[in-house]
Amino acid sequence: MLAYTYIEQGKFELIEKPKPVLLDDRDAIVKVTLASICTSDLHIKHGSVPRAVPGITVGHEMVGVVEQVGAAVTTVKPGDRVTVNVETFCGECFFCKHGWVNNCTDSNGGWALGCRIDGGQAEYVRVPYADQGLDKIPNAVTDVQALLVGDVLATGYWAAQISEIHNEDTVLILGAGPTGLCTLQCVRLHNPKRVLVCDMDENRLAFVRKHHPEVLTTTSDGLKDFVLAHSDHGGADVVLEVAGSEDTFRMAWDCARPNAIVTVVALYDGPQTLPLPDMYGKNLIFKTGGVDGCNCKEILRLIAQGDIDTTPLITHTYPLRDIAEAYELFENRQDGVIKVAIQPNV
Repeated sequence: MLAYTYIEQGKFELIEKPKPVLLDDRDAIVKVTLASICTSDLHIKHGSVPRAVPGITVGHEMVGVVEQVGAAVTTVKPGDRVTVNVETFCGECFFCKHGWVNNCTDSNGGWALGCRIDGGQAEYVRVPYADQGLDKIPNAVTDVQALLVGDVLATGYWAAQISEIHNEDTVLILGAGPTGLCTLQCVRLHNPKRVLVCDMDENRLAFVRKHHPEVLTTTSDGLKDFVLAHSDHGGADVVLEVAGSEDTFRMAWDCARPNAIVTVVALYDGPQTLPLPDMYGKNLIFKTGGVDGCNCKEILRLIAQGDIDTTPLITHTYPLRDIAEAYELFENRQDGVIKVAIQPNV
């Protein structure tokens, strides 16, 4: 089968690999019907993910059809349409039982697919712990509607959930890329008083205004004054940092009101400085880390009833044979791209 593969830092290639096989009774083999490209894939390409293993098939956003299951798999069967979770988790360890599945203690726990084991920018993928890692797609939900469920949409849902949003809050989202846009939809589920979105890209802000006209948008120029003008207590009640730069990390705590919650969703290329003397007295609560992606079934239910719709984010579609071209478009933000769908079997 064809698989897009991490060769070395700075180099991915589309190569032929053997079709995956079951390695454990809790595995499933999924025929990939749609995959996508994530910014985290670019982090692997450029060496920002040291745990990524050269030779692995990349890709951790995908949906497909179950082709084969191990003897211990009980929740899915061959023929089921499924989303694939970005995370591998056993469901049994201390962290999994508390819902902290990103910290699963299994040797492949957390982000493994497309990083430490073969992922889904390929015709087929092996999914460990299939009972936890696969969720059946409702009949009324299309593959395109479900494509982002297992990663960026799960991330947005988790980020909004842990941010403790109330209906009198002003919420600031830094970043209107794919994860920021998914986070925006999930924040709106909590019915805050106001939502502000900041991004440097006017095209992305225009996208927000088109699809969410009630949301206030701004660039980073004059951001703090903008937040002060549109908040009730000297800053945002909740800040979600989804952009991942040194500037946006500073903006996040600077634009938060005292005693606010700052949720850091972004993956940074390097260490960030926490300037505690400058922050002294703000009494901020920081929440950080990787997504605990264990709410995919609930997200699919919300999609089925029309509360979430990420289909406008899929702006381009390519066959797997042209995935290098798709990467170039996505990495260089060409032609108004937000997310790219990859079709492995066309």
